[in-house]
Amino acid sequence: MELLEKDLTEKIIAACLEVSNELGAGFLESVYERALLIALTDKGLKAETQVPLKVVFRNRVVGDFYADTLVENLVIIELKAVKSIGTENEAQLINYLKATNKRVGLLVNFGKPKLEWKRFVY
Repeated sequence: MELLEKDLTEKIIAACLEVSNELGAGFLESVYERALLIALTDKGLKAETQVPLKVVFRNRVVGDFYADTLVENLVIIELKAVKSIGTENEAQLINYLKATNKRVGLLVNFGKPKLEWKRFVY
């Protein structure tokens, strides 16, 4: 079975690894977000940060949120710079996918010496 957006997520993860290897752990999330944007665009990918997205319930907007990074209008990246990813972080990304009808999300944590990431499909 072919993974949804497999090639794209592999490129994104490669960019995340570049950022992690070059910067290491210990910076604020916003630093990693800006560095990742550079790494993604250097790979020829269309990427945007702090993308405003609407949460819709029964065809009515009930809230707004900002996706940390949206790549090729297909993959939402939720960035963290924490000691460990928790279930609340996973729930946040899953809710973002549900709210936007995007199919693929990556939860990426730059808070450890070794990059931590999880892939989600909705």
